[in-house]
Amino acid sequence: MKATTHPEPEMFPREHVRLRLAEVTSNRQNDPDPPAAGSTTPAARSAYRHRPSAGDDTIDPDSWSGAIPEAHGVSPRIRIGRDKWLNLLWLLPIGFVLLIVAVAVAQGLRHVTVVERFIARYPGTIVPSNDGASTGVPVWVDVTHFLNLLLMVFIIRSGIQILADHPRLYWTRHSTPGKDWFRFQRPVPPDPLWTAKQDSVTLPNHVGLPGLRHSIGLARWWHLGTDVLWLANGVAFYVLLFATGQWRRVVPTTWEVVPAAASVVIQYLSLDWPKENSWIAYNALQQTAYFVTIFVAAPAAMLTGLGMSPALSTRFHRVSKLLSIQVARSVHFLVLCWFLLFIVIHTALVFTTGLLRNLNIGYAARDSDSWVGFGVFAASMVVVTVAWVAATPVTLRRPRSVQRVGFALIGPVQRLFEHVDTKPGEYTDNDVSPYFWHNGEYPRSEEYRKLLESAFAGYRLHVTGLVENPVELSLGEIRALPYHEQVTQHFCIQGWSGVAKWGGTSMRTILDLVRPNPEAKWVVFYSLGDGPDGGVYYDAHPIEQMDNRLTMLAYDMNGEPLSYGHGAPLRLRNEVQLGFKQVKWIAGVEFVADFTEIGAGYGGYDEDHEFFGYRQSI
Repeated sequence: MKATTHPEPEMFPREHVRLRLAEVTSNRQNDPDPPAAGSTTPAARSAYRHRPSAGDDTIDPDSWSGAIPEAHGVSPRIRIGRDKWLNLLWLLPIGFVLLIVAVAVAQGLRHVTVVERFIARYPGTIVPSNDGASTGVPVWVDVTHFLNLLLMVFIIRSGIQILADHPRLYWTRHSTPGKDWFRFQRPVPPDPLWTAKQDSVTLPNHVGLPGLRHSIGLARWWHLGTDVLWLANGVAFYVLLFATGQWRRVVPTTWEVVPAAASVVIQYLSLDWPKENSWIAYNALQQTAYFVTIFVAAPAAMLTGLGMSPALSTRFHRVSKLLSIQVARSVHFLVLCWFLLFIVIHTALVFTTGLLRNLNIGYAARDSDSWVGFGVFAASMVVVTVAWVAATPVTLRRPRSVQRVGFALIGPVQRLFEHVDTKPGEYTDNDVSPYFWHNGEYPRSEEYRKLLESAFAGYRLHVTGLVENPVELSLGEIRALPYHEQVTQHFCIQGWSGVAKWGGTSMRTILDLVRPNPEAKWVVFYSLGDGPDGGVYYDAHPIEQMDNRLTMLAYDMNGEPLSYGHGAPLRLRNEVQLGFKQVKWIAGVEFVADFTEIGAGYGGYDEDHEFFGYRQSI
């Protein structure tokens, strides 16, 4: 079936577009008049760089992201069949009933002779043969355990915040409404101009980090930056685990672990706890759970995180066919569910199977029933609680510091991924998505209204700055340039993705036409549309990326002229960058030595106002 894009002006009455433009124009601030079409004066050529607005270095929740209102979603639910949805809150009473039944069954089984013999044969704990190398819990285990807990607080909170920006999960590379398998948002409304930003939801205070709707820029700095520390802590743990022989405590070395784990399950459920000594060895169920968490879930979290990387997903197409960004995102979420389930059960058993001794082993590296471990645990919980409570207000007061620290941690990896070049031909027409989300603030100026109504007859693209041959091109002149076409995947920072066929002119052609000066290091794209906080939307790209074979100015999408919602008359495609950098409704292009004097000086509108990074290719 032929892929189609979301309905647009060519596909629904033009009156709908006029009404939407009138609606958003009513809220328009008084901006400077745009340069007159056809003007080539230096003042006109540089006018766009003065139209972006500077953002604040602190956050006012009431005015955040254009005063985006709260939008509460629905309780989490999963798809059952084609169009039925199960509210996951039902799992609470269902789970409670099943637990009661399981306890009753387990208690009954304890009096069955064959089960008594089974438990006697497999009491639950398998002591390693070389128990001397793994006996006891060294201090480094407790230290890495605490750091893991502390870092997971930030990782989980920021991860949930990221998920809330596109609260839907899919099993295909396409993010088609109605094809999601998990969501905590209502169905996508029939509004043909509904955007992904509108689809985001508000989280309860102190659940998400930083806890504001559509604060994914800061959430990513927290998430990715803390991930680096978490991975470093994990590497140290792995090295020490195998260097000291402690691996024998968490790695099953015999198949007897299977019946022994089943025995432990029966004993736990019967509320007659198994006889065990965690200082010597974990029981089989604990060992299995630790093994899955350490050697399956943790690596899966890392691999699926990398699977959501646009650079890697696009470059390694054979891998991404099996583990597309949406599959990786879904599995990443399931790994989160495992971690949460493990934390809940692990904590419950620590508190119910010998609290003082368990806390001494887990927090004081000693085998005793003293209150020392409880004291260390209480102090650590104070640290975790203070960190939990302080994270949001600190982020609101010092978002630039969060951004700088996050970039210091993850920036080197992002720069590395920017140089992972993509190849043409990775996707074909058969890969084109049946639905491609809209996003961004729609143009609301009188200038754009007139251009739209005239089918862009008066449109002029100004290409200026540090170039030998500044030009202004009509849409017809742009279409007369050598035609370039590509089928590529779009990666939105919010998490959705889509494949589309783009047609237009390569930026290599533009480079040949204007001949940039050696001092030109950045290329700034200005939009005909404003950002949510007022001021022209813009973004800066490294000039070396303009020579990429998949960087282009697109005026066609899926074989048809670019539509209003997707950036008509002209939009950028730079396939090593995320979606927010693909400027739509392009008005002008400027080659500059640096971008520090444009807007707030951070390299783009979302970078100025919402603390995104100007290099976020990961």
